[in-house]
Amino acid sequence: MSRQAERRTTLITGASSGIGLALAHRLAESDELILTGRRPVSELNGALPSRTSYVDADFTDPVLAVQRIAAHLDQRGTGSLQRLILCAGTGRYGAIDTEDPDSVADTLAVNLRAPILMAATFAHLLEKGGGKVVFIGSVAHRGSASMPTYAASKAGLSGLARSLHAEWQGRIGVQIIHPGPTATAMHQRAGYDPGRLQKFFLSDRLAAATIARLMNGKTPAARVCSGALLREFLAAALR
Repeated sequence: MSRQAERRTTLITGASSGIGLALAHRLAESDELILTGRRPVSELNGALPSRTSYVDADFTDPVLAVQRIAAHLDQRGTGSLQRLILCAGTGRYGAIDTEDPDSVADTLAVNLRAPILMAATFAHLLEKGGGKVVFIGSVAHRGSASMPTYAASKAGLSGLARSLHAEWQGRIGVQIIHPGPTATAMHQRAGYDPGRLQKFFLSDRLAAATIARLMNGKTPAARVCSGALLREFLAAALR
């Protein structure tokens, strides 16, 4: 079997920045990558790894985004997937009574509605490829002050992953990975300034390396340990 034939076909959402982009670079040597992001490729200034396929898809409109991705896969003749890694995420920092309805709708669309539609739409390709869907959650799924909608969306994602793990047993692998706080541009977009705490955050490269390792395991749920370590630090600081 040739080297090309051995390469897994992996689709990564949210791959234009943050953990998604770091994962793309991490997997570029081993996998045939199909990447999606909210920005056109012309705005990425060569940030993507070489020899990858890219489609811009904004998950604030998840129906249109999934249609664009499906059309892209059809155009390139993708008949199966070995991994579907759902990294796209958004959120807003602030008390719930300060969050406007559009922000709530966008967070739920990107973080929850889109993964549901992606899993449903591409389940047949994953089953054909003996593949696995990997949801990138967050330690915030157990609750996070000042990011209630984001936390709710990640809690919903966790419930989705558990449900599909039960539903798809023996057909499609399902895994959810909950990273701890990671230094990405999402904090700035969310209006959150971690200040001195940022030095305790994972880099996106370290988070991607840990996620890549956990993806090779069998456990349906896993946590990147920095979240637990940061909580312990905060608890000690507040005593």
